[in-house]
Amino acid sequence: MLVWLFEWLSQYYSPFSAVSSLTLRALLAVVTALGFSLVLGGPVIRHLRTLKYGQAIRDDGPQSHIIKTGTPTMGGVLILSAIGISTLLWARLGNPYIWILLIVMIIFGAVGWADDWLKIKHKNPTGLIARKKYFWLSMGAIFVGASLYYIATLQPDIATTRSMVDLLLPVFKDWVIPFSAVPFGIAFIIFTYFVINGASNAVNLTDGLDGLAILPVVLVAAGLGAMAYVSGDIRFSDYLHVPYIPYNSEVIIVCGAMVGAGLGFLWFNAHPAQVFMGDVGALSLGAMLGTIAVMTRQEIAFAIMGGLFVAEALSVILQVGSYKLRKKRIFRMAPLHHHFEEIGWKETQVVVRFWIIAILLVILGLMTLKLR
Repeated sequence: MLVWLFEWLSQYYSPFSAVSSLTLRALLAVVTALGFSLVLGGPVIRHLRTLKYGQAIRDDGPQSHIIKTGTPTMGGVLILSAIGISTLLWARLGNPYIWILLIVMIIFGAVGWADDWLKIKHKNPTGLIARKKYFWLSMGAIFVGASLYYIATLQPDIATTRSMVDLLLPVFKDWVIPFSAVPFGIAFIIFTYFVINGASNAVNLTDGLDGLAILPVVLVAAGLGAMAYVSGDIRFSDYLHVPYIPYNSEVIIVCGAMVGAGLGFLWFNAHPAQVFMGDVGALSLGAMLGTIAVMTRQEIAFAIMGGLFVAEALSVILQVGSYKLRKKRIFRMAPLHHHFEEIGWKETQVVVRFWIIAILLVILGLMTLKLR
């Protein structure tokens, strides 16, 4: 919104034209979302306490977490509000990718909100019935896949259309998996479904310790923002041999908003946490990251950058599978961060060490842009 205002004002005072710069608007999105989170974080937490929106702690989790019972949850509402407001202020709203990301944020956030609300209402950590939860999450993911495929078909350049659909393989410059060869975008939509739902649930599983999930989300959002910037600029995309996707340029605004909102939330979520993001934040943020990865055609690089989320999700899958098949557990407790707590690491040690791993993985993922 402010982009249009400043561009109109620039005819009267030329310095206003600086706001047309994509990098400046991305930085303004970071600052706006960060400021929003820091200013409103305290009042939101106090309001959640007044409403008694306290976290219910699972009985089968680490016993050290019992003291966290009653800590306000649903703080993800603060994150999503900051992202939404910052994006609406600084993004060019004629870009369809912006609206797809905002719709994803709302759909997955609403499912997470319902899940959190039922946990609070019934004092039960189970929350929303699984089939209802995954039905709506699936609808959201399918919407993204179908929308992105439809937008790709509108491109007049066949090469551009294919680059917006085919799966890019990092390191190998000319190797792709041709999803565009499958009629009606079926392969692309199915793949998108798994990427988005997988990312959403992986972030949700990671969000089990104070500050553990939000900083990796910030780091991965920043990494994906760099990839969106590269693929949205025809000069950089040609130089680095990545698909040129014209709509991606504005995606960096959303990434910037996610970085700012996440850092602002971390101020209150750092140990000992004053508030938890809840499913309303974790499901939505994970889905947005997965959607951006699909938009930039960097799903494999995203899996590398978000390797911490992947490891957390795999630990649960392996634990459940092993117990059902062999009646034996691989880890002392799943997800993975609980295993390290059980072997004697303090919560802050687990969090900081996992952060270090997340930083290294994001750097490794970004390296794939050059290694071709």
